Amino acid sequence: MTNMDDINQKILRVLSEDGRISNLDLAERVGLSPSACLRRVQELERSGVIKGYRAVIDPAARGGGFTAYIAVGLSQHTKDSQEAFERSVSRSPEVRECHNITGSIEYLLRIEVRDLADFKRFHTDVLGTLPQVNSITTYVVMESPKDERA
Repeated sequence: MTNMDDINQKILRVLSEDGRISNLDLAERVGLSPSACLRRVQELERSGVIKGYRAVIDPAARGGGFTAYIAVGLSQHTKDSQEAFERSVSRSPEVRECHNITGSIEYLLRIEVRDLADFKRFHTDVLGTLPQVNSITTYVVMESPKDERA
């Protein structure tokens, strides 16, 4: 297991803000030599603390713009039912995140689509056809004043 000391925490904080920062700039920001900084970043990657680097995409710029969170309750609370649901939503490009959660429902989805008509199609033709789905509650995102997903 990787030692999560203050320096490693600083490295993670800086990389989460800017995954494209140069090693030289990162080293300066966290107070290490470039070689020591690179060794730490490589160890964080090797140990799985850093799972990858991603581009932050503006949904509106790629033709999207309608984001919603959908709470999904299943009709059966079995492993087979959960796995079938997860397989189905993993094939749907509209589903950007799928979380198995605790509480009165089993899943929370974040979906991105072009507009309300596209959402209706997804709701009816995708979620509405899955036999495992018992309930659907939608929360439309109006604005995201803080969003640190990458």
